[in-house]
Amino acid sequence: MPQDLSIVQLLLHASWVVQAVVLLLALMSVISWAAIFRKVFALKRVNAHNEDFEREFWSGANLNDLYAAAAQSARHGGPMERIFASGMREYHKLRERHISDTGALLDGARRAMRASFQRELDALETNLSFLGTVGSVAPYVGLFGTVWGIMHAFTGLAALAQVTLATVAPGIAEALVATAIGLFAAIPAVVAYNRFATDIDRVANRMETFMEEFSNILHRNLGQQAPHATASGH
Repeated sequence: MPQDLSIVQLLLHASWVVQAVVLLLALMSVISWAAIFRKVFALKRVNAHNEDFEREFWSGANLNDLYAAAAQSARHGGPMERIFASGMREYHKLRERHISDTGALLDGARRAMRASFQRELDALETNLSFLGTVGSVAPYVGLFGTVWGIMHAFTGLAALAQVTLATVAPGIAEALVATAIGLFAAIPAVVAYNRFATDIDRVANRMETFMEEFSNILHRNLGQQAPHATASGH
């Protein structure tokens, strides 16, 4: 009578070490898929918020009005809006201290935006290292289970007087299941890691471009205010 070599039966008859490896890989796969779905929705939400804010920013709205709106919706806004708000906040604080040096004002706003940018980038990269770890470690964990399973199978065959393919096949198949599940956990994690890393780089470049453009706008505004201040002094 042929033996049942289905994956479930193979796992049920596998050694406890192989079963533990498979359970660990299954847990890693579930967690990585949860992280993938969260990251997909998070990046969609970030891109939508950034596009909405950029559209409003370049529509010619007053910077102070935009800052007031961004300060009120700091938690619910997008990364670009929070970066803008941090730059404007520092700019206003320096102006309140009666700092009139253009370089100091711009440097302060840039530093505040850069710090906010780094916080937003760290938030975007959450769970990315976990996906990279799963993608690199899972195949080796599965290989460990396979090697252990093969060792266990050959140890059991050593007591048999006659070894045939029918007696070898179940033990080898049990061991190879661990490698298969390791690849099943690793491949989606690697694909998702590469895709998310590219998407996050694109978002980061877009935010850095915005910071430069906003800094140029502040510089132009300060340049326009300087002649007025000089004229009023005369």
